[in-house]
Amino acid sequence: MSLLFVTCSFRLHSHQCNRWKHVSILHGKRLLCNPTTTNKTLSPFFPLKTNILQRNSRNLHMTTAISSRKKSLKDLSTADLKGKRVLVRCDLNVPLDGKTITDDTRIRASLPTIQYLINHGAKVILSSHLGRPKGGFEDRYSLAPVAERLGQLLGKSVRMAPDCIGDQVNNMVHAMNDGDIILLENVRFYKEETDNDPDFSRKLSMNMDLYVNDAFGSAHRAHASTQGVTEFIRPSVAGFLLEKELEYLQTAIQNPQRPFAAIVGGSKVSSKIGVLDSLIEKCNVIIIGGGMIFTFLKARGVSVGSSLVEEDKLDLAKEIEQMAARKGVKLVFPTDLVIADKFDNNANTKVVPFDQIPEGWMGLDIGPESIKMIESELASCKTILWNGPMGVFEMEKFAKGTFSVAQILAKLTEQGTITIIGGGDSVAAVEKANLADKMSHISTGGGASLELIEGRVLPGVAALDDA
Repeated sequence: MSLLFVTCSFRLHSHQCNRWKHVSILHGKRLLCNPTTTNKTLSPFFPLKTNILQRNSRNLHMTTAISSRKKSLKDLSTADLKGKRVLVRCDLNVPLDGKTITDDTRIRASLPTIQYLINHGAKVILSSHLGRPKGGFEDRYSLAPVAERLGQLLGKSVRMAPDCIGDQVNNMVHAMNDGDIILLENVRFYKEETDNDPDFSRKLSMNMDLYVNDAFGSAHRAHASTQGVTEFIRPSVAGFLLEKELEYLQTAIQNPQRPFAAIVGGSKVSSKIGVLDSLIEKCNVIIIGGGMIFTFLKARGVSVGSSLVEEDKLDLAKEIEQMAARKGVKLVFPTDLVIADKFDNNANTKVVPFDQIPEGWMGLDIGPESIKMIESELASCKTILWNGPMGVFEMEKFAKGTFSVAQILAKLTEQGTITIIGGGDSVAAVEKANLADKMSHISTGGGASLELIEGRVLPGVAALDDA
């Protein structure tokens, strides 16, 4: 074992952020409690200051101490906002059926920041992406339906720009009055957005006085509208949604009320290794569910029938169990499973103990005894983080485990437990169960939530001004 300490505090520039995935291991973090803070909400905004503990040749474990926070809207006065042209990066990437918005949750989540700016006399210019256009204008990815819905929710006109850059947009911005709102067209109609192109960033920033990032769902992307524009606009601050997301998720991994439990599901160990690696450093209990359990079971020598197994991750599964044991973290696996003779909602099913899956059958959900066990394990916990479903909840026959966990968390929330739902599938399951309003916090970010839980720096946050 060797110990290497690295201390750094810096801003990543465009060309560095384009290589983010390749260097993320050097910029990762494990968050430590700042002894000068209270046991309430910790400040979520900080520059990098990293200790890297090399435990073996394959895994690096990062620790990051909070040294200073980033600016947010609440740090600005009315004088800082009134009459100012404010570029706000929102996450308005909503699902559409043709031109009809089928879920406006993300739009509603942006309202507090937008309304605050309007109330303080700012000229509000909104930007967002929608979907994954292949380059150039595509009508099905236009933000026009979002502008209409925003106007309905705000009770005032939201003008839709024909583009996100160019003379027409500049003319619209110059003609704005205090309190006006413009929604720019989809920034991903330009490939320069995802390339984090400096010239495109400059054009987006033209004539802007202030930048607000309120797009937590895109904060893990080093794109022009999330990172590049901060090179051209000062101040650059966090909006209320971004601040709230970071407060909940980072508090959970910095200074949780204990006992602290995590429920980690999903189909593959490989997609959750970063999450598990981070949580083992922080949790008292980790409950494992979803398809990934079969890789763990096979690594133990248990027959899993035709269940999903990552054959090349068997050694990794063993390492995770060994790591948890060394740290004194309790890993909890299902004791019984709902199995099926095929991957179909019309399949024949039965409930069996975890080690009695016949050949030709596959596990697709946790069983009733496992649900009872999970409820018992969570009963005394003060903080619970849930990431990933317990089974194939999209199929009714295999949804009971996931929905039961959602019901357990809703009940515990009523009793004062802090419950945080992070990750797209977990959020979808809670919303499908109509229990979203029963949880302490529902994260609007998918990949961003995962990367934050894993301990990675989010480029969209790192780029903001220090307070």
